[in-house]
Amino acid sequence: MQRSPALPATQSASPSAPQKTDWATVAKLLPYLWRYRWRVGLALLFMLGAKLSNVGVPLLLKSLIDSFAVKPGSAESIVVVPLGLLIAYGGLRLSTSLFTELRELIFAKATEGTARSISLQVFRHLHDLSLRFHLERQTGGMTRDIERGTRAVHSLISYSLYSIVPTLIEVVLVLSLLAIKFDAWFAWITLAALAFYITFTVVVTEWRTKFRRQLNELDSVAHSKAIDSLLNYETVKYFNNEDFEARRYDESLEQLRRAQLKSQKTLSLLNTGQQLIIASALVLMLWRATQGVVARQMSLGDLVMVNAFMIQLYIPLNFLGVIYREIKQSLTDLDKMFRLLEKEREVADVPGAAELRVEGAAVRFEGVSFAYDKARPILHEVSFEIPAGRKVAVVGPSGSGKSTLARLLYRFYDVDAGRITIDGQDVRAVTQASLRRAIGIVPQDTVLFNDTVAYNIAYGRPGASREEVEGAARAAHIHAFISATPKAYETMVGERGLKLSGGEKQRVAIARTLLKNPPLLIFDEATSALDSHNERAIQAELESVGRNKTVLVIAHRLSTVVDAHEILVLEAGRIVERGDHESLLALQGAYARMWRLQQSGGEAQALERP
Repeated sequence: MQRSPALPATQSASPSAPQKTDWATVAKLLPYLWRYRWRVGLALLFMLGAKLSNVGVPLLLKSLIDSFAVKPGSAESIVVVPLGLLIAYGGLRLSTSLFTELRELIFAKATEGTARSISLQVFRHLHDLSLRFHLERQTGGMTRDIERGTRAVHSLISYSLYSIVPTLIEVVLVLSLLAIKFDAWFAWITLAALAFYITFTVVVTEWRTKFRRQLNELDSVAHSKAIDSLLNYETVKYFNNEDFEARRYDESLEQLRRAQLKSQKTLSLLNTGQQLIIASALVLMLWRATQGVVARQMSLGDLVMVNAFMIQLYIPLNFLGVIYREIKQSLTDLDKMFRLLEKEREVADVPGAAELRVEGAAVRFEGVSFAYDKARPILHEVSFEIPAGRKVAVVGPSGSGKSTLARLLYRFYDVDAGRITIDGQDVRAVTQASLRRAIGIVPQDTVLFNDTVAYNIAYGRPGASREEVEGAARAAHIHAFISATPKAYETMVGERGLKLSGGEKQRVAIARTLLKNPPLLIFDEATSALDSHNERAIQAELESVGRNKTVLVIAHRLSTVVDAHEILVLEAGRIVERGDHESLLALQGAYARMWRLQQSGGEAQALERP
């Protein structure tokens, strides 16, 4: 399939991606359907039964009309024969509907199961992708692609199995009957009309595809801007930029409006051309049938049958343009969702990766170098050790690489050089699941799910009892606050936890980590959003929890790390000083300078010093 013209960058637009044919996309879908193959086969049998019943209706209608022309016979023959035909006619109509409903009933499980399997696989794969991918993504555009891709599975199966294949079967049956019962001209006229119709539909729809694709890309752009703006509601308010955001969104909507108008114009052209071809073929067929009736080569019933055949045949063909367009669009949408599955996993388990065996959770960074962007290195040959059951703190100015240490330990990224080990095991050689089970973190920027307080605390250990959740909340000094709210632990925290203050969110994060109770803890400015009173209380609790555990503390406030067994001073990605609090003060270097500034109230200047 060809890609649309250059558009504003979105996650859904991937101009650099290699082109793929529609058949390649279908080939990827088939394995998901194969597990329901017996349902597919049964559905095709019911569909064939429905079409045979449908084709039989005009034949019975012909017999019904011709029965009125029976001259010899009694009143009984005039009444009984049409009555039998009428009952048969009704039976065929009922059979058509019955077989159609049975087909849909049998195949519904296959359709829904296939959509579920693909959506779940994409969801799991997105969680397996690296942090880099998620930091670069545009959530609105990506979720739109997934939504359209899931819908495309239903549309593709529905249109192909319920519209295209049945129509092809009916065309073959009708052409065969016309050629056998009448002269070949009926079949040739029908075949020629079908050829013109399909050719015109395919050519025009292919031409229209680029407009449809552009329309979808612009829809994703507009959706992404709206979602991004609403997620950053407070920032918009802080800077009084409601009108600016409205103008940005309106620009996207205007581009979308123009694309929709262009798409509608081309659709009108397609529909008009289709109707012209159908009308011409219908006139030719009826003219031919009328000539046959006049020449007494055909009965009045034959004329009615030909007309009924044409109506039955052209009604589904009437929608062929729409169906073909929707199938093409469904293939495009499905291809976009499959492309998400093709995104490379930057961080993946090596073949045969073992489970992490935690004996004491001793951590070693050995000559670690790392850069998010090769042009801007973050860490330069960083080496240090956190002995089992010990506490090591990392301090330094913003941008020195402190939080990067935690991300590498969690293996959100792989190191460019050197290695990181836990109890002598390289983190790249063990499974990510076992590695992350062994680590708990209280991040500096706490993000909560839009759910209850209880859910967010219990997220540290899904399945924990209410008593355990409340115990963790007490340890994090947030139980009293939660209990004072009208709904207590069932209080909703809002999108990203915005209904809670920064300190409340941080205490929920602390409770969540305490509930997890892992052997290795990371505190990344764990108390930065708390007031002095609560900070001291929680600091004491964290010290108690961290006893006999391996702890990495990332801090700006030096007063929170004075009890660390070792303090590392990081500047520009290099360790410039190391030692305990007293020895670092005695050095009269970078650490002592930051300590004096913080003690004199100049913390901000110390942290921003290059």
